[in-house]
Formats: sequence, structure tokens, C-alpha cells
Amino acid sequence: MVGLKGKDKEVLSGLKTESRNPRTLDLDLMSVGELLTVMNEEDKNVIEAVKQVLPQIQETVEAVIRALNQGGRLVYAGAGTSGRLGILDAVECLPTFSTTDEVVGIIAGGEKAFVRAQEGAEDSKEEARKDLEQLHVDGRDVVVALSASGRTPYCIGALEYAREAGACCVGLSCNRPAELSAYSDIAIEVDAGPEILTGSTRLKAGTAEKMILNMISTASMVGIGKVYGNLMVDMRATNLKLVERAKRIVSMACGCTEEAAQAALSEADGGIKAAIVMILAGVTAEEAKERLEIHKGFVRKCLDGARGRT
Repeated sequence: MVGLKGKDKEVLSGLKTESRNPRTLDLDLMSVGELLTVMNEEDKNVIEAVKQVLPQIQETVEAVIRALNQGGRLVYAGAGTSGRLGILDAVECLPTFSTTDEVVGIIAGGEKAFVRAQEGAEDSKEEARKDLEQLHVDGRDVVVALSASGRTPYCIGALEYAREAGACCVGLSCNRPAELSAYSDIAIEVDAGPEILTGSTRLKAGTAEKMILNMISTASMVGIGKVYGNLMVDMRATNLKLVERAKRIVSMACGCTEEAAQAALSEADGGIKAAIVMILAGVTAEEAKERLEIHKGFVRKCLDGARGRT
């Protein structure tokens, strides 16, 4: 493989994520306790770094809510650890919020790269274009490209294609300033400082990305009515644990017994939202479903003027 040359080599070596952390120059001489302590202390920097980019995260969430409300999607694109984190967030939205294809994750090198590193795949802009073309990305979508370095060719290629398709382009980088930002409508540049293990961006950079993805997907789902209070009322009960959780959710939302919650869930064909509306509004399962249809799935709006807690 041909290495980087000239200016590109200089740029890479100057990135914060590639620089040496002065606190861990003797990492190999530290006791386990010392190593874990400094690692924990460095991780605290991630929280403050993410705090600094809350305005850009908010702008992203608002764009995602608009996209989802008009039939668009949230598409994550990344390579290596960043790509895996995007896929993880997308996959977890399905059981938590009953999404279908509203949140999608793609990774350089394809699905096989999730379990086995395909490091060279990140260097291809063309592969990103092909991947997004297969998803039929268009102007309704938001594409979030994740790159710890902020200069991954795969991520730049993804945003180049997304912009041509009319999608909203978000660049999430762990360096400042980031090359990726020039291709972004919204640039999230989070700087948590150099890693304790030089260049190992699965550490603080990965933690920062995971925190931000948690914020984007969760806040967006709240924004489209998939939450009531702080309860995941659009959860899909796909196993015994989640069936029990569904009963507890209805019970907590309505202040009723789990037996009453189970009865409502049975009448509502397992629909948590419908069961809650049935109990709190004193309506039938059919009426509850009609209200949810009218109010686009927002439970609280279905309860305006109804008896019970709203």
C-alpha cells in the first residue's frame, strides 16, 4: 500500500487524534490502577467536549425531525469504529422505537466490515457514492458522515453524493478544524484531546461519537412522538423481557395495575400507545388507534380534554 505523501502526511500528523498525550508517555510503565485512573480522567474530557457542540447537535436533531416527518431518513455513514457506531445506533432504534428503515447505517467495506476490519475501504470516495446510491438517498434525507480524523475519503464521498442528491449533510468529526466540515451543511467538530493510546480513536473519539449519536437519535424520536413522558411507548415487544417491560410502561404511564395494563395491551393488539390512550382517555381500542392516527402518534395530544393524567 502506498503511504501518504507531502501535505497529506503533514495534515494527518498534525491532527489532535493523532498526537501524543503528554499524560501517558509512560503508559507501558504504569500499574493497572494508574492506567485505569488516567483513562477515567481523560474520559471526563469527552463530556465537556460534547457540551461545546450542543448547538450543532440541536441543529442536526431539528433537521432529522423535519426529515422523518416528510418521509425521509437518518442515514449514518462511516468507516471503522465510526461506521460501526452508526450501524449500532441505527439497529438499536428498531426495538426501542419500532423504526423500520427510518434510521440506516452504512460502513466502508460493507456489512463484513462490522465484524472484521476492512481498513483500506475507508480510502474510497467512490464506494461511498455507490452505497448511498443503492439506498436511493434524496432530498428528504439527512446524511450524517462520521469521521474521527475529519478527513476520511469514504465520508467525504458520502457527503459529496448526499449534497448532489439534495440531502441535508452533517459532518461529525473529532478534530477541529475538520476537512469534512467543508462538505457539510451542519458541522459538528468535537475535540476531546489526544487519546491515551496515540491514534486509537476507538477510545475518546469513539465515546464522543457514541454520545452524540445517542443524542441525535433519541431526541429525534422524541420529536416525532415515539415517547410519552420519559417512557419508550413505541417499543417493540419482541421477547419475554420486553413483553414484561411493555406492561410496566403502561402501568407507570397510567398509574394502574399490571393486570389492567395487560388487559388493555391485549385489546390493543400489543400496542403500548393505544393501551395508554385507552386507559387514560377512557376509550375503546379502536378509538385510541383513531386518535393516534389523527395526532400522528403523539400520545399526549390524544389526551387533551380527556379524563386522567395528561
